[in-house]
Amino acid sequence: MKTSSTADIQARSFDPSDTQRIEISQPKEWAAGIPAVLSAYKNVTSKAGPIQGSRLLFDLNQIEGFDCPGCAWPDPLEKRATFEFCENGAKAVADEATTKRADAAFFAEHNVSKLRGKSDRWLNDQGRLVQPMWLPEGAEYYQPIDWPQAFTLISEQLKSLDNPNQAAFYTSGRTGNEAAFLYQLFVRKFGTNNLPDCSNMCHESSGVGLGETIGVGKGTVSLEDLEHAEAIFVFGQNPGTNHPRMLSSLQAAKRQGAKIVAVNPLDETGLKRFKNPQEISGVIGSGTALRDLYLPVKINGDVALLKGLCKALIERDSDHQPVLDHQFIKQYCHGFDAFKADIEQTTWLDIEQGSGLTQALIQQAADIACESKKTICCWAMGMTQHKNAVANIQLMTNFLMLQGNLGKPGAGVCPVRGHSNVQGDRTMGIWEKPDPEFLDALAKEFAFNPPRDNGVDAVETVHGMQKGQIKVLFALGGNFFRAMPDHQANDQALTQCELTVQVSTKLNRSHLHTGKQALILPALGRTEIDTQASGIQTITVENSMGVIQTSHGKIPPASDLLKSEVDIIAELAQHTLPDDGIDWLAMRADYRLIRDHIGNVIPGFEDFNHRIDTLGEFVLPNAVRDARQFATATGKANFVVHDIENIDVPKGCLLMMTIRSHDQFNTTVYTNNDRYRGIHGTRKVLFISKEDIADLGLTPGQHVSIRSHWPNDKVALREVSDFALVEYGIPKGCAAAYYPETNDLIPIGSVADKSNTPAYKSIVISLHATEVS
Repeated sequence: MKTSSTADIQARSFDPSDTQRIEISQPKEWAAGIPAVLSAYKNVTSKAGPIQGSRLLFDLNQIEGFDCPGCAWPDPLEKRATFEFCENGAKAVADEATTKRADAAFFAEHNVSKLRGKSDRWLNDQGRLVQPMWLPEGAEYYQPIDWPQAFTLISEQLKSLDNPNQAAFYTSGRTGNEAAFLYQLFVRKFGTNNLPDCSNMCHESSGVGLGETIGVGKGTVSLEDLEHAEAIFVFGQNPGTNHPRMLSSLQAAKRQGAKIVAVNPLDETGLKRFKNPQEISGVIGSGTALRDLYLPVKINGDVALLKGLCKALIERDSDHQPVLDHQFIKQYCHGFDAFKADIEQTTWLDIEQGSGLTQALIQQAADIACESKKTICCWAMGMTQHKNAVANIQLMTNFLMLQGNLGKPGAGVCPVRGHSNVQGDRTMGIWEKPDPEFLDALAKEFAFNPPRDNGVDAVETVHGMQKGQIKVLFALGGNFFRAMPDHQANDQALTQCELTVQVSTKLNRSHLHTGKQALILPALGRTEIDTQASGIQTITVENSMGVIQTSHGKIPPASDLLKSEVDIIAELAQHTLPDDGIDWLAMRADYRLIRDHIGNVIPGFEDFNHRIDTLGEFVLPNAVRDARQFATATGKANFVVHDIENIDVPKGCLLMMTIRSHDQFNTTVYTNNDRYRGIHGTRKVLFISKEDIADLGLTPGQHVSIRSHWPNDKVALREVSDFALVEYGIPKGCAAAYYPETNDLIPIGSVADKSNTPAYKSIVISLHATEVS
């Protein structure tokens, strides 16, 4: 992989003070090691202080400590390493525990227009929000407001609506189980299922695809399964940056003899070689080589590749040398004959053209699958954010089903969630399309009739605001405006709202694109001690593998004016629904009462408090993993036929996907660097092949405007400017740029079939040379 130096080119961003000199170097050939340790320590000591920061790291992901506010990668059951965290987890902790404060004096100095001109990184760097702030209608400056006034303002606005569906209640994956359960209870008691959440933007395609094929919208493997698999296929995922602790599990699998296949348009550093900083070989040695085979699939070529893998297995199967698990297929599967016929009719030419891979390379991957008796497929948003994302998920599952790799040790599906409790929030009922069984149990527990009509997801929320049908947006965490595509549509939609409310820990762009009135409600972070009337509270979260874990804050709150998310929800409910028969304030006083209700409503949480008191963690049941039971319409695991649908990319255009940098978590940008990809000093770069640079008559380092092209799009021009070209190892005809800087290129209507997830990974673009100012 080759890059070129553009050190003489100046990076530009929202804020001139954010300008740095660009340095572009060769991508790294290994992940973690001493640089990761130094980065973690530097971040924590510089932001939280050396003493407090070091203490937090020792408590991070420990049973009596607090759960990482970053990704949802699981911790080992029962025992933990002394340092059970990664570089990026340390960054998340440091960012939350920073000593900097964004207080009333800060907001008095910076009006909204001025703040809009700042970069995402600059906004985040201003520190913790420490008191409620209000932006009155027509005002330019946020001003302080006390909590009772804030709750009165919100409750009066909610009660003035013509019907409850004129409000939408967004949720971030940072929210703990107790707050999520209380939140959905309040929203449904208020009378709506308008519960969009961050899953709508990331793994919704996983839930939809898996629900139709195997009847469980979650992964079916444990951490132990991953470490004892014989083959692991990693699709559309960059664990070195987004889930670094996964590298330890992959290392353990390699040492047990597993083969690892990496499938991605970019050859990500984290899947090349891992230097474990907790081992001598990771400090002074060469580390562990991870991937055995790299498949540089072209963007949106995964359906073709997966059909190729299935075709290779089916073609090799014979009576005297079986490759398929015919007993599993006969006993547990439905639709195999139609699936087999479709695969047999699909030509290798179509597969090669659709995937960008040769038949020989796909056959090498099939060799690894054939040699394995225990195979796992892992994936992240590289698979879930395409128009045909659900097809990606279902063909991965069908690939596993061919060899019986579901419901047995060391095998199964492993969607890797990107936020600490995004899976738990869904388990708690944060979903716009609730299961009738869940609503029945909720009705029985709280003696009311929950609404039964589906609510709106994140994309539908924007459409509803645009049409004036949604007048209040309440966001429990997250950065709704910045995370969504099409900021022009989002800004126009939000201005139609009467009120927007953000429950937040740090300043972000969603505080600057608001309704007629806006509130910022500052919340406790995961690291902070949560004290209520009954004493210090514990919360719980669910990781990517269905394990419920406790989290205990360890440091004093950043301000006496901060409230926990549970506290905020309970007080809002008390103001809005004062005589509804639910003792909201009692649940605020003692979170154990919330967990008692959870145990009565949600299967798998029986005796909730006792189990976390005695064990600190427990594993939720999983019908596929535990008993090979498939809660689908057929009662079996379903094979599904999908066509190869190639995206039309006109001559002179490229297909682009959005990606995240190594110094970024979701929309939170820590620095303008991406160490593993060799980028320093800017985020405004476009990764592109050497061949495409030459074919387009451009040069490495040249600045370009990026325009996107969409059939029937009503917007005349979607363009972002001043992106430097970086020559990179990516398939010809493909390109990549950072999220969320390129979100404006995507119209709000470009979504995945069935899941309605924004299609951040399939953007037709053209490049236009610009002058460097």
